[in-house]
Amino acid sequence: MAGEAADNGRTVDRMRRNVAPTSRHIGVTGRGVPIFGFGYVPGIAPVSVARHCRGEPVVDVGSIGAHTHDFLVLSYAHLAHGTVHIDERTWTVSDGDLFVIAPGQVMSAGDPFEEATTDGWTVWFPADVVRPGMPGAYSSWRTHPLLFPFAQGANRAQRLPVPPVDRADLVERFAALDAELRARRDGHQEAALAHLTLLLVTVARLSTGLADHLRCADEPLLAAVFEAIEERYHQPISLADIAADLALTAGYLTTVVRRKTGRTVTQWIAQRRMQQARLLLAETDLAVGAISRRVGYPDTSYFSKRFRARHGVTPTQWRATSPPTG
Repeated sequence: MAGEAADNGRTVDRMRRNVAPTSRHIGVTGRGVPIFGFGYVPGIAPVSVARHCRGEPVVDVGSIGAHTHDFLVLSYAHLAHGTVHIDERTWTVSDGDLFVIAPGQVMSAGDPFEEATTDGWTVWFPADVVRPGMPGAYSSWRTHPLLFPFAQGANRAQRLPVPPVDRADLVERFAALDAELRARRDGHQEAALAHLTLLLVTVARLSTGLADHLRCADEPLLAAVFEAIEERYHQPISLADIAADLALTAGYLTTVVRRKTGRTVTQWIAQRRMQQARLLLAETDLAVGAISRRVGYPDTSYFSKRFRARHGVTPTQWRATSPPTG
């Protein structure tokens, strides 16, 4: 099993077509579907872009099989001729189709997106790159005005047709973001975010009915879970504590959250803590021990171990390669 996970991790690493971060295997859903998390790299903007053409696969989906992810994905088919499989549904891909793929959606084996296109782009990024420091990565993509195309409740898969008159401009958005990530000049993180924001503005304008989308995305139980995590992530809390706060059993809460988001409550607690830790490392001079306590890990050694397991470097190494702020 460990070997299979390692193979999956290496396969997803091949998604890289620039120097931006890649994805990494982080677990499985309740139904045994592999989950991939965003592969943060210190000092590099947390956005990845891939240009794909016929004969140049971005990732060998067939070798991974069905899988899901905890980040956001935009896949644009400038020229297309095939099908893709999302959440057990087959989608025909036509010229100008933009697919908006939310966390938790299952991408099945079959015709991978890049094989359904002769010219296209894919961008993937975590929600907190759009609103750094905002609480609850899952809740943030469901409420941010530029991310509402992803917020589709149980039927989140979207295929947005790009009008022919707008396609050249959209391609320019992808290309500009890709060029910035490849060059990695001083200030590239801020520039990449600006390019990503412009891309998301373009996508948001393709989708209509913001109020209806947000109503469709209403998830009171999940909202309560993330509110509880936000209130207490800086304490040594557990799944049992969150379940008790909501007057639910731990087993039931785990089942519901995992089914709806592809991750467990414990994993969401850890993600919130790591999100805040990265922010504090980059934007403050606090000692690692102080940061550890502020994000709910009284044991600094354990915090450093968890941080390194998630990011591949220690907190001190992460800070050393983060750009100065202010």
